[in-house]
Amino acid sequence: MSGSAAAVAVGPKLRLSQEDTMINGEVRTAADLVLSATRTLEAAAAEPTAAKRYVAAHLAAMRAAAAVLAVRARPRRGAGERPRGVWVLLGAVAPELGEWSRFFALTAGKRAAAEAGVAAAVSPREADDMVREAATFLDLAIASVGARSAASGTDGRLESVGRAAGKVG
Repeated sequence: MSGSAAAVAVGPKLRLSQEDTMINGEVRTAADLVLSATRTLEAAAAEPTAAKRYVAAHLAAMRAAAAVLAVRARPRRGAGERPRGVWVLLGAVAPELGEWSRFFALTAGKRAAAEAGVAAAVSPREADDMVREAATFLDLAIASVGARSAASGTDGRLESVGRAAGKVG
């Protein structure tokens, strides 16, 4: 990861310091990852099947975690040290998000089963819960990377995703 101190605007009122990270061989900024997480969460809320809703919401949470890591993590791999997963790293880099990192790490197996097509892997209720949890986590991740406003920073899209998932009254 390399970074610059410049700030970038992501919609009105959302400003993140510009940090770069590699995702699938492509350089992505924290702002890109937040926008990607938001779009993925919007898509998750609209998915007709429980399995697809669950998988997309979990992916949105992973992208939000990657945004936090892009801003706050610094590479430190010693000789022979194995790479660690996003949820392990998140817990170490952002202890205030440790409970969330444990939650998403524990639900990764269910996500893998749903992704593999196991019919009974996820119920509609579990999928809806995952969408709500991912929306809450995305709000927290945005706040963690220095956004001035978690919901209004993306033109209210996070709020509308939460409302669609039953999170916001």
